Amino acid sequence: MIKEGVLFEELQNSRVKCHVCSHRCVIAEGRLGICGTRKNIGGKIHTTIYNTISSEAVDPIEKKPLYHFLPGTLSYSLGSIGCNFRCEHCQNWTISQVTLEEAYTMQITPEEAVRRALATGSRSISWTYNEPAIWHEYTHDSAVLAKKAGLKTVYVTNGYITPEALRRIAPYLDAYRVDIKSFSEDFYRKTCGARLAPVLESTKLAKELGMHVETVTLIIPGRNDSKEELTRIVRWVHDLGVDIPMHFTRFHPMYKMEDASSTPLKTLEMAYDIARKEGMRFVYLGNVPGHEHENTHCPGCSALLIDRTGFRVSSVRIKEGRCPECGEAIPVVI
Repeated sequence: MIKEGVLFEELQNSRVKCHVCSHRCVIAEGRLGICGTRKNIGGKIHTTIYNTISSEAVDPIEKKPLYHFLPGTLSYSLGSIGCNFRCEHCQNWTISQVTLEEAYTMQITPEEAVRRALATGSRSISWTYNEPAIWHEYTHDSAVLAKKAGLKTVYVTNGYITPEALRRIAPYLDAYRVDIKSFSEDFYRKTCGARLAPVLESTKLAKELGMHVETVTLIIPGRNDSKEELTRIVRWVHDLGVDIPMHFTRFHPMYKMEDASSTPLKTLEMAYDIARKEGMRFVYLGNVPGHEHENTHCPGCSALLIDRTGFRVSSVRIKEGRCPECGEAIPVVI
């Protein structure tokens, strides 16, 4: 569905400048922005994917992954098509790197999305699978309705949203699960077709605006796996907050990186050790089901607080925001 958009600037010669994502595309009449979904029609920005759904699922919230936000609950999850990144290792490239004509889609209005979420017993709605920032009008309208219905709201994002767009949706957005793919501008430019700085800016702003923030770094052998780079990522997140959950996840070859190798477990464990040594209190490893570092332990007494295997939670032992053994405050949204 095509709908007139928001956050754009009208320029000369019928061009428009989009202010939803940090590319800030200048788009000529009849053309699309980098995301492939925001179009200049008559000198105004229009979203071509309002109501347009490519993916619908009821996921464990741990799949996002969010480990300190409603643990053990379900999240009604929606994705559309398109992306403002061109990641060579994208796991969802069949929806993020295709056109509307190439994808199978259906139409679900914001009102219907909230009804479906409630019917599934989900406690939240997540916009995920492709980049939600480019879907701003739909996710904003849906988030407003979701909050009225008592649902929590989640962005699973690459962090390339502008401050204007983030501030506009902030009153209705509870959780911001952001990828920090690397701490190298060169990596972002060559591997993703983007820049690092706006990602850091939006992550900091999300925290300032009161959202629950968790970070994910997919570790790719030979690309972003050096001790020095991982340390830089950790130190930046540490400055933002020692209680922010950090996830280091295992890469598996796909899309344009099929010739790469999977991440060695020792590299993931190195990242974990760096983060803990630097003072991060909650660090997790992903895509390694059954590993001890999937679980949440009390940073005070090491008691097991949340027991996980993959996306399954078998127990949550946090009482009134504290460890039941030593009373340490545990920043988890229950």
